[in-house]
Parts: sequence; structure tokens; C-alpha cells
Amino acid sequence: MSRLFARPMPDWTDREAVAEFAAAGAEILGDDPVATRAIAARIWDRTPGTAPPVQMANQIGMVFSRLDCKPRWRERLPEIEVPTLIVHGRRDRFFPVGNGEAIAREIPGARLLVLKEAATAIPDAAVGEVTEAMLTLG
Repeated sequence: MSRLFARPMPDWTDREAVAEFAAAGAEILGDDPVATRAIAARIWDRTPGTAPPVQMANQIGMVFSRLDCKPRWRERLPEIEVPTLIVHGRRDRFFPVGNGEAIAREIPGARLLVLKEAATAIPDAAVGEVTEAMLTLG
């Protein structure tokens, strides 16, 4: 995590710099940097304004905006009453698989799918596996 958060911020007005920043972060996390670069570029394109604070808030804020929400989401997990699939990457360096296991235990009837070759993002190669798991939730 120190490598991830020690990196200098990009020029938030420069689309390519932001995409490269995201790709480099994905590589540290064990995710696909090419896919992440494309996603970051799309997010940059749809952001309403090019001012650095607006771009930075949109890129980083979407990742962390709900981590500390009120009411606390963890206490509300047992209230979920719909079929739930928890998808977690075995190679996730940010959150160990135990986090996915804990979330699955808190949601009644939840199913945990651990992707052996994934980190923090679902790779394109796993889309079929995730889709199949979703369709069999019942």
C-alpha cells in the first residue's frame, strides 16, 4: 500500500497522465493496467470539467466515496434479502480474501466466488465465470 499511495499525483488536466496514473496503480494492485487505463480514460472523458480538483475528485472519489458511509454498511449486511454474489480476487493485495469471506458470512444465503487470477478488478477472462455464478444464484 505504501507503493500505491507514495506515487506523485498526475496532472489532472492531462487525460493521458491520469490514465497512466491509474494503469500504474492497477499494476501495483495486480490488476490489468491496459483495462484500467481504458476505464480511467472513459471516466476522464465523462467528467463534467477539466479543472484538476474536479478530475481528481471524480477519479479517486468514486473508489473511496462509500468506504465510510453512514449508516455503517457492515451492520446493514444482514438486512440484504436478495440473492447475493460476492466476487473476490485471490491476488487482491489491498483486501485479503478473508474480507470477501467475512462479507459473505454476514449476508444471509450469500455465495462467494473467488477468482484465482484476479486482483481488485474482474478481468475480462473471468466474465463468463462471474456471469454463470450470477445466473445460478436463484
